[in-house]
Amino acid sequence: MRTRPPFRTALLCLFVASAAVARDREPVVRPLLLSEHPSDATHRVYVRGQMVTTLRFEKTVDASKTKLLGWEGRLEPLAVVRNKVVLEPTHDLADDEGIPLIVTLVDGTEVAFLLRHPGWRQSDGADQQVDVFRDPESYASMHAALRRALKENFALTEENERYRKEETSEDHALAALLASEAIAQTPFKLADRFSGKDDDSEVDAQVFQGKGKVAVVFKVKNTHSQKPWSLKSARLVTKDGGHARSVAIRVTTREITLGSSGVVAAVVDSSAFMAEGVLTSLFLEIYRQDGLRQAFVQLDPALLAR
Repeated sequence: MRTRPPFRTALLCLFVASAAVARDREPVVRPLLLSEHPSDATHRVYVRGQMVTTLRFEKTVDASKTKLLGWEGRLEPLAVVRNKVVLEPTHDLADDEGIPLIVTLVDGTEVAFLLRHPGWRQSDGADQQVDVFRDPESYASMHAALRRALKENFALTEENERYRKEETSEDHALAALLASEAIAQTPFKLADRFSGKDDDSEVDAQVFQGKGKVAVVFKVKNTHSQKPWSLKSARLVTKDGGHARSVAIRVTTREITLGSSGVVAAVVDSSAFMAEGVLTSLFLEIYRQDGLRQAFVQLDPALLAR
C-alpha cells in the first residue's frame, strides 16, 4: 500500500497507511502438530510477497515428490534443503487466493498445505517459520508445545500486570476520558489537528497540550468494503535511536466495523521526552491488525505546556 504525503507543521506530522511494520516484532515461528487436526487434511500456511517462509519437518523431505500446484508467476521456484521447504511469493496473494502445496517426506508421508495471504488475521500475520510435527510425544514436539505454553503464560501474566497498573494510572484515566470524547473533563487544550486517508480508512488526528503531558486522539473510520479495523499495537520511541518509551493507550472498541468509526487515545508524560537529561522529540506510531502502520506522529517537546 502506498504512503500518502505527510501533513506537516513545525511540531508534528502525520502519515496514514504506511507499509512499515513494527520494528520490535519477533520472528513468527508457529508449531503445527498434524495429529491435532484429524478432520482437516489441508493445513494453512500464511505467506506474504517477497518474504521467505520456511516449513521445517522432523524428517528429510523428498524434493522430487514435493510440489506446488498452479504457482507459476506467483512464487519463486520451490527450494528444498534437507528437512526444510523454503517458500517466497513474488507478490502478495489475493485474500481469496490459495496455492496448494504437497510435501512428501522420505518415508512416503504426504502432507497437504494451502498457501494463503494472512489478510486481516488477528494473530501474528504471515508465518516466517512453521515447525511441523507428526508425533506428539517426540522430544521436539513436546519441547515446542512447552515453549508455546510458556509464551502464552508469559503473555497472560504480562497482560494482567498491565491491567493492574492501568487501574491506578492517571495517564490511562486521562486517555479513557479522551477516548470517550470527554475532552472538557481533562486539562488538555487542542494544539493542532490533521487528517488523511487511504483506500481502507480515514484518520483524523488531534494533538493536545497539557501541563507536563501531551495527548493524541486518533479518530479512525473504517472505509474498507469487507473487513473490520482494530488496533494491533502502539509504539512511542525517541526520534534519535528509537528507544521505547511508556505511553498510555485507550480505545473505544476492540473492532471497528464496516463504515463505523472508533477512537484511539494516547497520553504521554513529560518524563518520556527526557533522554540523558535532554528533551528530545518522540515518534508515536499506531499499527492496525495486519501489522501495517496506520498513522505516525512526531511529537516535539515544545508541545509540553509549562
